[in-house]
Amino acid sequence: MEQLEDNSIALVVTSPPYPMIAMWDEIMAKQNPAVQDALDQNDGHHAFELMHAELDKVWAEVERVLMPGCFACINIGDATRTINGEFSLYPNHSRIIGAFQKLGMSNLPNILWRKQTNAPNKFMGSGMLPAGAYVTLEHEWILIFRKGGKRQFNTESEKLRRKESSFFWEERNVWFSDLWDLKGTKQKIDNSDTRKRSAAYPFEIPYRLIHMYSLQGDTVLDPFLGTGTTCLAAIASQRNSIGYEIDPLFLNIITDNIVSTPISFYNAIIQNRIDQHANFIAERRTNAKKSEVKHFNKNLKIPVITNQETEIKFSNVKMVTHTDNQLIATYHLPDSKT
Repeated sequence: MEQLEDNSIALVVTSPPYPMIAMWDEIMAKQNPAVQDALDQNDGHHAFELMHAELDKVWAEVERVLMPGCFACINIGDATRTINGEFSLYPNHSRIIGAFQKLGMSNLPNILWRKQTNAPNKFMGSGMLPAGAYVTLEHEWILIFRKGGKRQFNTESEKLRRKESSFFWEERNVWFSDLWDLKGTKQKIDNSDTRKRSAAYPFEIPYRLIHMYSLQGDTVLDPFLGTGTTCLAAIASQRNSIGYEIDPLFLNIITDNIVSTPISFYNAIIQNRIDQHANFIAERRTNAKKSEVKHFNKNLKIPVITNQETEIKFSNVKMVTHTDNQLIATYHLPDSKT
């Protein structure tokens, strides 16, 4: 990512290939042929370390380009695999935590993404017999890292932008929980091989993280862009975004995914947040003990719970244009025609 200057990115949100998940063996081996050699020799632990050594190169770049006080959010799942007849867990999340800590970044409380599933065959091992069954992995990790101490907001314009980027009180209570129950995303990719490797996370994950850890107008980086979900979430959040993807099969998919997304999708996300907040306030007022709502947001023209919510400002997406490798989104205020 040599195109990016040091200390130029406000947030990283990404989901890399998961080491020791078979569908990513090929792309890992392309980066380092020794990966395939280790797998051929049934040396799973060495293959695991070699795969992570490739990811370490990206994490070093992430640390370089992040601004002081800013965050990296990594969605990763642990792997289970049988090699040479031995079933084992490969703890990707703990290996990545160690890599970021070696870079001097702080690991903050992480999030467990519990992936909803009703599959009857999800259990592994010897069924109902003891001493032979394995606990199923029904969650992934969202690892949260920060570069240095708290981000500083020194100018009046920065302080105002921070206030305008605030989220609702009830959103805070859900988003900053350490357990997220979200459905995985269905893949809309024609090529079956590409679809297997995309493993895109649901839109809600980057959307939440972008609002939790960045401001409107900030630049968000995804070094493993995949199908472009992070860019979609950035557009809906009035953030700039930069993405990298080494698999050429994804280039057209990323562009098509973003260009074909109707403007109504982004604006429905914004309106849904406003509507849900209005419903929350209405329900709160029906409770006699919590009927009083003292604060008012002049931009959205709705009551809010705290003073920190009074400056929240949303801008609707007006259009998204595509030129070369750039996508440009323009915005207008929800009640504006300009």
